[in-house]
Amino acid sequence: MSSTLGMFHFLSYGFIQRAYLAGSFIAALCAMLGLFLVLRKLSLIGDGLSHVSFGAIALGLFFGFYPFYVAIPVVLIASYFILKLTEKAKMYGDAAIGIVSSVGIASGVILASLSKGFNVDLFSYLFGNILAISGREVYLSIGLSLAVLLIIVVFYNDLFSTTFDQEYAKLTGVKTARVDLLLTSLTAVTVVLAIKVVGIMLVSALLILPAVTALQLAKGFRTAMVLSVLTAVISVFMGITISFFMDLPAGATIVLCNAAFFAAALLFKMVRK
Repeated sequence: MSSTLGMFHFLSYGFIQRAYLAGSFIAALCAMLGLFLVLRKLSLIGDGLSHVSFGAIALGLFFGFYPFYVAIPVVLIASYFILKLTEKAKMYGDAAIGIVSSVGIASGVILASLSKGFNVDLFSYLFGNILAISGREVYLSIGLSLAVLLIIVVFYNDLFSTTFDQEYAKLTGVKTARVDLLLTSLTAVTVVLAIKVVGIMLVSALLILPAVTALQLAKGFRTAMVLSVLTAVISVFMGITISFFMDLPAGATIVLCNAAFFAAALLFKMVRK
C-alpha cells in the first residue's frame, strides 16, 4: 500500500500538475484543429508555422520580451501571408508554406548568431519542456485554448462544410475565404501554444498524429473528433508520466505515445479487415 502511495506521490508536485493541466488543454486543441487540417490536406501548415515561430521567439529573446507575446502576432501575420501567397501568386499551398517557413527559420538563425546569450533558452523552445511550464504560461495556455475552442464551436458548421466540399459551401453562402483565414489563424495560435509542450521541431506531430489515429477507427466526423481529442490528451498524460519516471524528454515522449496509438489503430484496422 505504501509503495503504491509513493508511486503516486509525484502527482503532488506543482510542476507535474501544471504540465498535466496545460498539456491536456493544448493537446485537445491540437487534436480538434489537426482533424480539419488533415482532411483539407493542410497538415504541413503546422510545420511551416512552427518554423516561423522559431524566428519570432528568437526575436523576442533578442529584444528581451516574453517570447510568446512576440510569437503569437508574428505567426498570425505569417499565416495570413501564406494564404495571400496562395491566392495572389497562384502557387500551391505547400510552396507558400515552404517560402514563409524558410524565411522564419533563417531569421531565427541570424538572430541567434548575433546574440550568443540566449542560445540555451532558444534550445529549450526547439524541443519543448512542459515540465518547466510556469504558472503564467499555464493561465495563458488555458485562456487561449478556451478562446480557440469557443471559436471552433461557434463556426463549426462553416468549418465542417468548407472541409468536405468547398464549392458546395460557397453555393450555400459560406464565405470560404474568411473560413480559410479563420482556420489558419487558429492554427497559428495553437502552434505557438504547442511549442511549450513538444517544441518547435515536433509541433506538427501533435497536430497530425491524433487526427490520423482517429481517422483509422472512426466512421463519422464527430466520432473522429472525440477519438482524436482522447488520443491526444491520454498521450500527454502518458508522456509526462513516463518522462518523469524514466528521466526522458517530455515532448519527445508525448509524440512517441501518439505514434504508438497510431500504430495500434492501424494494426487494429488491418486485423478487422
